[in-house]
Amino acid sequence: MLRRVLIANRGEIACRVLRTLKALGIGSVAVYTFEERNAPHVALADEAVLLRGAPPTAAYLDAAQLVEAAQRSGADAIHPGYGFLAENAAFAQRVAEAGLIFIGPDAAVMRLMGDKIRAREFARAQGVPVAPSVLAGADAAEFAASAAAIGFPLLIKAAAGGGGKGMRLVRATTQFAESAQLAAAEALRYFGDGRIYAERYIERPRHIEVQVLGDGSGRAVHLFERECSLQRRYQKIIEESPAPHLAAATRAALCAAAVRLAAAARYRNAGTVEFVLAPDGTFYFLEMNTRLQVEHPVTESVLGLDLVALQLELAGGAALSLRQEDLVPRGHAIECRICAEEPAHDFRPATGRIGVLRVPAAPGVRFDGGIAEGQAVTPAFDSLLAKLIACADTRPAAAARLQRALQELVLLGVPSNIDYLARLLALPAFLAGELHTGFLAEHAAELLPSADTPHAAAAVLAALLGDDDFRRTAWAVPEPHASIGAWRN
Repeated sequence: MLRRVLIANRGEIACRVLRTLKALGIGSVAVYTFEERNAPHVALADEAVLLRGAPPTAAYLDAAQLVEAAQRSGADAIHPGYGFLAENAAFAQRVAEAGLIFIGPDAAVMRLMGDKIRAREFARAQGVPVAPSVLAGADAAEFAASAAAIGFPLLIKAAAGGGGKGMRLVRATTQFAESAQLAAAEALRYFGDGRIYAERYIERPRHIEVQVLGDGSGRAVHLFERECSLQRRYQKIIEESPAPHLAAATRAALCAAAVRLAAAARYRNAGTVEFVLAPDGTFYFLEMNTRLQVEHPVTESVLGLDLVALQLELAGGAALSLRQEDLVPRGHAIECRICAEEPAHDFRPATGRIGVLRVPAAPGVRFDGGIAEGQAVTPAFDSLLAKLIACADTRPAAAARLQRALQELVLLGVPSNIDYLARLLALPAFLAGELHTGFLAEHAAELLPSADTPHAAAAVLAALLGDDDFRRTAWAVPEPHASIGAWRN
């Protein structure tokens, strides 16, 4: 059993891990930058360590400082969350060399699966379908010719990438050279690795991923699939489980392929195997994420599990406690990512200060957040603020419950995608489960705000003016004027 865990992250995921640590009676250590000294994850932890670095993101990427903080605070393990150093093999190795436990797979497996080119070759060797592709070499013309032989459209990707960075869709030979150059430059800038490859692009694909757990012995189980097709800029905003209208045979094949890959890699801890699914039911391996996913709550909801608790158990050296035959999903769960962004302006990230936050509380509704009133939302970090999850017996019931929860969620002071998500959940095509990765672009006109939006905003403001806490905050005399007194006039 782990005694004390440092969370090398911030915001929503840090709060999520902290809740499980508290439930299990395990000590916790948070890290923070000066700008976030009053953030919720700092208050939730048993101890908090100040990180130094400019810009703030540099502190969370400082492996030496994080390991030192863990040692100084008496932690015996580090949970990386997601983002930052979560899939950094060098960090995992450094943690292990310091005598600490990294809550995730070991560095060798992270190197194998974190490199998309090596991972694809490994997947192919295990009999997992991989889309036709070609690796860029020193000769740009040869790369272009080999890629064209696969056939357009093509998707150029970063070998060490993720999150849509270093990715370009190419539909004609005339676009290829410039797209490849831009993808390589972006890959180098974001990942320090400019290698790219081109693979066949599937039109109107679905993005399906399978959650796996392994104990490093070659034994692994799957926790079924998640539908992750609703994306903007190659990044997910709505995920659900189970995937709607997925044939039983296809589900079984996807899950079997994921387990086969995890077992062959002797994978330890939680991971996710991602696939692209063509309209004809053919699927191809995309990548393996060697960490906990943002969308893990939908899997927890339908299986009644705590994935962070299972991560801690496996990291502590326990054998896998779950048997595949005992895992039976029940009901349906859908998750929305609440982001500080402006959907009407190509989802550009937004900033501001959270003035009012009112979280819905209802049966079957879960809010995973790491924000509080008065907190500044800056461009220093990812735009994800929180996640809203709803589960019910059926998909229509889960969608209706989540839509109500979005309508009850109040987040003022920073632009967000809350209203956009509510409109998305109400679309007939969404409710019919007609999902693919181009869904948002295809339905862009239908997702525009309605003409009565100003009236809705006025109604929200009127309601807030009737709220005692809001009025006290809005009309309070700010410091230092409150201390100076009336003579300041």
